[in-house]
Amino acid sequence: MVKEKVFALKMLFEDKFFTAMQYILEKGVKTIMLKFLKRQSPARIIALGFASVILLGSVLLMLPCSVKEEVGLKYIDALYTSTSAVCVTGLIAVDAGDTFTPLGQFFLAMLIQIGGLGVTAVGAGIILLVGRKVDLKGRNLVQEAMNLASGKGIIVFVKSIFMTTLVFEGIGALLSFLVFVQDYPIHKAIGISLFHSVAAFNNSGFDILGNLQNLIPYQDNVLLNLVTCGLIIFGGIGFLVIREVLDKRFHWKRFSMHTKVVLTMSGLLIVVGTVLIKLTEDISWLGAFFTSVSARTAGFSTFPLGEFSTAGLLTVIALMFIGASPGSTGGGIKTSTFFALLQGIKSAATGRSEKAFRYAMPREAFKKASVITLLAAGVVFVGTFLMTIMEPELPLEDILFEVTSAFGTVGLSTGITTGLGVDSKLLSILIMYIGRLGPLTVASLWYFSRGERVKFPDGNIAIG
Repeated sequence: MVKEKVFALKMLFEDKFFTAMQYILEKGVKTIMLKFLKRQSPARIIALGFASVILLGSVLLMLPCSVKEEVGLKYIDALYTSTSAVCVTGLIAVDAGDTFTPLGQFFLAMLIQIGGLGVTAVGAGIILLVGRKVDLKGRNLVQEAMNLASGKGIIVFVKSIFMTTLVFEGIGALLSFLVFVQDYPIHKAIGISLFHSVAAFNNSGFDILGNLQNLIPYQDNVLLNLVTCGLIIFGGIGFLVIREVLDKRFHWKRFSMHTKVVLTMSGLLIVVGTVLIKLTEDISWLGAFFTSVSARTAGFSTFPLGEFSTAGLLTVIALMFIGASPGSTGGGIKTSTFFALLQGIKSAATGRSEKAFRYAMPREAFKKASVITLLAAGVVFVGTFLMTIMEPELPLEDILFEVTSAFGTVGLSTGITTGLGVDSKLLSILIMYIGRLGPLTVASLWYFSRGERVKFPDGNIAIG
């Protein structure tokens, strides 16, 4: 700090007043920001990081070079689109293909990529790229953001995240290109393929095909359906699981409990969802499979959901609410949370201890799962209640579907998103933000744990 003061005084004596003031102001702001961040919990810094990227993204999408000349874009729609991209949701207030220029679509893809990988992971990756070391604070942020059990091997894990993302998105773009090149010029097919691969792996249901059609024109294209599902599934199981599966060469017995739970629940939900959707809707098995996979936070659709029956919509709502897995690009309460909840209920009903895959369940797992589920249900209920007041002309099932989709960062809709009012869009923005951070993280933002100073005697309360 002494060197900075000497440098500033030197510039003052050389009659460089404005340069000196600028230097002092920059250093002062930097010092204040560093002191402010040091006092914040990792959860708060992550929340501020996502909010900052969302606001920056909304400004980038509003630039004249990002919007087509014949299209007028309101700021609320730019903010909504940026939030949906950073929260890897896919709900759209305006069609990305009809509204944004190639540069605007590039900005949108980058927002999706940053949102999917996580602001902290991207920040750590940039620090490593420029040859600097990630400090302890940065490591704690990555650990918190990716739901890692410990801080051991954080740097190696961050590097593997970027490598895994590059490989999967590269393969996905190549295979998607084989489909899109049949309908578009080569240069446009390349752009669509890259955008689609980024959106699919990051479990964000954006598309740039235009006319609000999503992937409905390709509902019978087996290759694109399977490639998209593959990207969604791998993006949704989490980087930790992908790394373990590859390191242990698909050897089931060597997998950790977490990996076994994630793979088992993901497979089970896909199968059950496919069967239920096929039984309730008049669509192909491929369409039912795609919808079941996409409903768990991806947001792509090959059939118009506005034509689904109430039973079919309820099935999709349940899948959206459960969502993907911890440390992944998806949202929802997570597969492991749902599994811990089921195991806790089973234990309470049978009187036996909670265990699975020859492991004992962690003691706090059921408690944490119950809290997360209750908070998530509360967000969906309150959000639905408020939106029914704001949009009284819309059916309850459409509003419940929309709110659950926003919370689960899914992006599926029955078609009401573009017609929502400003207040409903702001509500949806808040719900998407909560869904991306996680309800438990949001609930803990205002509280710093400093230990309990007073301990009370045990009381008694009747339950059930």
